[in-house]
Amino acid sequence: MALDTLRANKLRSGLTILGIVIGVTTVITISSVITGLNNRVNEWVTSMGSNVFWVFHMPLIGVRPTTEMLTRKKLKLEDVLALRDMPHVVATDGSYRHVNEQFHVGDVDLKYKGHKISGAFLAGSTAQTEFIYNLSMTAGRFWTEDEDQRHAHICVMGHDTAEELFGADDPIGKEVNVGPGLYTVIGVVDKRKQPFGSGKNPADNGLYFPLGTFHSLYPEIKDMYISVKYDDQRNKSLVEEEIREMLRVRRKVKVDKPDDFEIFGPDSLSKLWNQLTGGLVLFMIAVSSVGLMVGGVGVMNIMLVSVTERTREIGVRKAIGATKRALLLQFTVEAVTLTALGGIVGILIGAVLTWIVYLLPIGLPAAMSTLWVLTGFTVSCGIGLVFGIYPAWKAANLDPIEALRYE
Repeated sequence: MALDTLRANKLRSGLTILGIVIGVTTVITISSVITGLNNRVNEWVTSMGSNVFWVFHMPLIGVRPTTEMLTRKKLKLEDVLALRDMPHVVATDGSYRHVNEQFHVGDVDLKYKGHKISGAFLAGSTAQTEFIYNLSMTAGRFWTEDEDQRHAHICVMGHDTAEELFGADDPIGKEVNVGPGLYTVIGVVDKRKQPFGSGKNPADNGLYFPLGTFHSLYPEIKDMYISVKYDDQRNKSLVEEEIREMLRVRRKVKVDKPDDFEIFGPDSLSKLWNQLTGGLVLFMIAVSSVGLMVGGVGVMNIMLVSVTERTREIGVRKAIGATKRALLLQFTVEAVTLTALGGIVGILIGAVLTWIVYLLPIGLPAAMSTLWVLTGFTVSCGIGLVFGIYPAWKAANLDPIEALRYE
């Protein structure tokens, strides 16, 4: 009966469910983009190492540094070496970075035989950084502890930096001009994952030096980042507490004072990202709610019109024995069928838009979520139930005699 009614009024039914279609399409499209980005960020965080802690003298994630944080004592190489002796710790690294202070991007020019590229960032670290971050080399090798200690004039290039500066030429053994000195390229790091799309990863646009070499080049840079890799996820809390205790002792922090350093791990990045996407989810719900409410009101209106148009039919059905329950069920099913159809159409359009977004040049990693598909369909059916119940109740409670007299 419900499908017969829809077929008899195709245009009217289509216009009625338009709001439902828009609302569900919005849910599917935005949730697909969010799901895809979440998956990509989780992959990126995992690639950075699941058993890793980072330590810095102030918070770097989700907090605006205070004056007290900015003036804290910096971490030192001695702290890195001390942490290596802790149980469950398998490697530690201390690193410096040279980036634009305002925009935190590379701003150094690199030269090779008259060819110059701009915007590279420089970093210095110990030899253990290769092991901590599981760096894969496309050519050459990483430096050794000995080369670090004697401040050897060598460097390792990021994938994009090597490609842009040398093109098809082999960069290994070539000398690159950085500032006042020449540095021999001994290796090229493989391309890294990009967390937010198919574009370039900023980490690939870098030049990496042994820590001692970098310190000789930029002795004024004092902000050291410490990375600590531990043996097993089961020891996460224990290792974090041991790092905290050791650094508090080394930095002479009093018992009644808070830490003057920050420890964070990959889960901190995931939590921050989830907070950011939480705003997108609220936006999605707000936009889709408007469409769903408009669609719900449209369904109620069209069902009331349908009840009025079919008053005589209702009277005949009641006269031959139809119960209130049967009529209530009939009109409720019609309303739910109408909105369910709108939900299905919205899901299909959302799937097409997700596919288009995925194929766009910007390369957003959109991926449909089964949870949100089921949510969109369930909500569309719920809208039909909520907004169709009054017209169904009105039809069920019509007086049969008055209904039969209706013209």
